[in-house]
Formats: sequence, C-alpha cells, structure tokens
Amino acid sequence: MESAAVGGGVLDPGGAMEQMRAWKGRIDKLAADTKAMSDRLQQLRVTVQDENGLAEVTVDSTGALLDLRLGRHAQRVPPDVLARTIMDTLRRAKGELADRSQQIIAETVGTESAAARAIAERVHRRLLPDPEPDEREPYDGHGWRG
Repeated sequence: MESAAVGGGVLDPGGAMEQMRAWKGRIDKLAADTKAMSDRLQQLRVTVQDENGLAEVTVDSTGALLDLRLGRHAQRVPPDVLARTIMDTLRRAKGELADRSQQIIAETVGTESAAARAIAERVHRRLLPDPEPDEREPYDGHGWRG
C-alpha cells in the first residue's frame, strides 16, 4: 500500500507547495480580472437619442441620468409627449448600458462562475426593472403612431 506522501499527493511537501502556488495564481488572476471589470464598469457611459431627435440622454454606470439635451423641435410637441419621449429614451439607454455591462463582465471575469453570474444578474435587475404598461403610442414627429 502506497502512502499519500509518495507521488506528489497533498501530504507530499513538494506537491502541497505546487498546489498552493497554482491556487494563489488562480486567486491572483481572479482578483486582477475582477478589478479590471470594476474599473471598466465604473467608467461606462451611454448616450442615446430618440429616433425623432427630440431628446438625448446620457447615463452613467449605475443608470443615473448625467445629461439631458433637448432637440430644437422639442418645444413644438406637447409636454406629455416630450416627457414620455425622455423617459422612453432613458429606458433605452439603461437597456444599452445593461447590454454593455454584460459584455464587460463576460470579457473580464467570464460567465462560468457563480460570482460572475450573480454580478450579471444584479446589474440586470438594477438597470432593467419591469416595464410599466403604457397603452399610448410614441410620438412620430407628426402625430400619434397608429
């Protein structure tokens, strides 16, 4: 019967040291990848304009509104239409932000680990809440779409 100390097992000091070095290497790589992911996510900004050029919004990595620019024709549409256009554009920006965030997570830490999946799910929930039902059609620049 051969003991575990023979042949590089855990009880073999040389084998144990090699396993510790490999484990430390994996941990160091995960830490570096996680930092790269965090840095890229924090720097992420998304700007989206509605298709009629009434509103342009910029959101930061948390989905917070950083900038709102109204097009020249914004004052020609009813205020409720402009408000809805702004909110729809903001939702689209957050959707694009969620997509880009998922891409960054996949590129840096991957999608295989439970931690990466949990981060991706948290980002998705934060940026893409359940949509509120709205029966009104968006403004097409001339009248209601229908």
